[in-house]
Amino acid sequence: MKKPVLIGILLVVAILAMIVYSTMSMASHRVEVCMQFNGRTACKTTAGQTEDYALHTAKANACADIASGVTDSMACERSEPVSVKILK
Repeated sequence: MKKPVLIGILLVVAILAMIVYSTMSMASHRVEVCMQFNGRTACKTTAGQTEDYALHTAKANACADIASGVTDSMACERSEPVSVKILK
């Protein structure tokens, strides 16, 4: 194998390893949130750099499954979760 090709492959592998490592280390908080809206319930688990970010993302993901349309989604996200579990 030619030297420039080998250097290129090693560079790509190093960049991918750095991306995977940084992504895994950023998710220092994991939460599970259950939301209820219009008689429907959904639970989602998310991870984030802060606990607040993980909670917000979990609420938004759960509401995306049970609410239809922008207005319902916003109303669902403003409501209190049925349950919150801090996993990490």
